[in-house]
Amino acid sequence: MKLTNYVNGKWQDAGNRKYAAVLNPATGEELAQVQMSSAEDVDEAAKAAKAAQKSWAKVPAPKRASYLYEIGRIMKERKEHLAQVLTKEMGKVIEEGRGEVQEGIDMAFYMAGEGRRLFGETTPSELADKFAMSIRAPIGVVGLITPWNFPVAIATWKSFPAIVAGNTFLWKPATETPMMAYEMSKIFAEAGLPDGVANIVFGAGSEVGTAMLEHPDIRVISFTGSTETGRKIAELGGRNLKKVSLEMGGKNAVIVMEDADLDLAVEGILWSAFGTAGQRCTACSRVIVHEQVKEELQKRLLAKMESLTIGDGLDESIKVGPVINKEALEKIHSYIEIGKQEGAVLLAGGEILTGGHFDKGNYYAPTLFTDVSASMRIAQEEIFGPVVSIIEVDSFEAAVEVNNGVIYGLSSSIYTQDINRAFIAQRDLDTGIVYINAGTSGAEIHLPFGGTKGTGNGHRDSGVAALDVFTEWKSVYVDFSGKLQRAQIDNEI
Repeated sequence: MKLTNYVNGKWQDAGNRKYAAVLNPATGEELAQVQMSSAEDVDEAAKAAKAAQKSWAKVPAPKRASYLYEIGRIMKERKEHLAQVLTKEMGKVIEEGRGEVQEGIDMAFYMAGEGRRLFGETTPSELADKFAMSIRAPIGVVGLITPWNFPVAIATWKSFPAIVAGNTFLWKPATETPMMAYEMSKIFAEAGLPDGVANIVFGAGSEVGTAMLEHPDIRVISFTGSTETGRKIAELGGRNLKKVSLEMGGKNAVIVMEDADLDLAVEGILWSAFGTAGQRCTACSRVIVHEQVKEELQKRLLAKMESLTIGDGLDESIKVGPVINKEALEKIHSYIEIGKQEGAVLLAGGEILTGGHFDKGNYYAPTLFTDVSASMRIAQEEIFGPVVSIIEVDSFEAAVEVNNGVIYGLSSSIYTQDINRAFIAQRDLDTGIVYINAGTSGAEIHLPFGGTKGTGNGHRDSGVAALDVFTEWKSVYVDFSGKLQRAQIDNEI
């Protein structure tokens, strides 16, 4: 199976262009060949998107929304098929695959509802016989760069608000997980989305992503990925005066206070740390625990970790799938060695799994460190794998300080029965997402998603806030006085 670009409503024959293999991380099986595009392909797609946007912007927003309703309907109809494809190419277990597809379905219906809102504001004018209002206007052609760990959900967070707001888009999926983008291109076509509104260009970030950042017709870049890559995008995007939305890394913590429900906390930690094999920007990689309950929490957590089943995510009994590729395995394992050298105590895991079916895939054992200090590299740097560090504190105030003492600010969590602490935590934890008595993963699509500091640059995916990325505010004044009126000059209040 060869995956080719989807541009202006057509799948393009790649001709003599290069292809790369798409591998199942659970088995090593080749699933498809994906086109590795060039700057010329980006230019062709951008021109198609620009031409289509002129007429698309004039389509009434409720009509634009009707296409999202149809896209959502088709996704719902194909949910199991999409989930199976997702698990094969990304590796996450099938129940998570179904959940991710459902997130895309939910986003389709949610953003379709914005077609009858897209609210602006009316406000009194300071002058007589004058009307003042603000409205949202589409920006034009937007560029979407999405990661491999959520190959459909994050794409819908970006593309669906762009569509309903009257933009057209060029989407570069991750080369590791292009099959979901190909499936979405078929859904866009079947839903009747006009040619040129949705364009998908496969290829490497160094080639396709750079070309998108440098293309004069692409006005917005919305990126989700590593902080290192995000910095480069911000630099190049700023140089080209583009609006850039960045959602990047995290070093998320679960705080467990002495009054916490420990069984509930353990369940939240397990899901947040080892779901998606730790390959989430919201994954829990630090557990900040009060000294009074540290030993008991460790004991319960270790017991539960022993029951985690590891293997091919298509097996319904499996709870932890593979990591994405061999490079990820090597990176994760290098941090285990760093942790040992720093003096952390390894309680469980810490090894690349081999033997039997493990030899064919990329499997890392769920790993737990204890006696970790907040300044250690394993407590500061994003590992992006199934690795958790336990950090002991002696007070609530110390827990908040440790939580905030990293360069990232995406998600945080606290387990406590103290209502006062819960409210102080939601105020003082410096992350874009805060959970009370829940883990660090589980964001809902109708609320903003994103973070502070090294996690983002102030923009948000998901929720109504996503519309701010893909619209410009336009102020409109209607003067029906029949004479020249000069604001601030002809009026003193």
